[in-house]
Amino acid sequence: MQPLTEADHELVAAANDVLARLYRPFWHTVAAAIRSRDGRVWTGVHLGTTVGRLSVCAEPIAFGRAVLDGDGTIDTIVAVRHPKPEEIDRELAVVSPCGACRELVVDYSPDARVILKGPSGLLKIPMRALLPSPYRR
Repeated sequence: MQPLTEADHELVAAANDVLARLYRPFWHTVAAAIRSRDGRVWTGVHLGTTVGRLSVCAEPIAFGRAVLDGDGTIDTIVAVRHPKPEEIDRELAVVSPCGACRELVVDYSPDARVILKGPSGLLKIPMRALLPSPYRR
């Protein structure tokens, strides 16, 4: 567990900015930001679909951009979600990546770290800590 740096707070802010700009109920409800090892930041937004299994998480969208236009690495990643319409708390919140996104990150950047909400605020941990038994071919 590591405390967040200024660069980590900027990463959270980048994800928040994307979601604040692009939020659309049921279509764009989660945003992600990745800082690659070279320090550049890549963002992505969840692509919701009518057929739920065709939806794409924000993390692979951000990572795809890092592969296409960057060095294709992940140093640190964060995801934020917009509250559902019926939720009272209207703040954007840092959320843990889903299992598939955890696998994706560990496949491509085994030493990547993830920003999560802990009991007393945000913290940064190795992604592997969320995936103790990753799938292997």
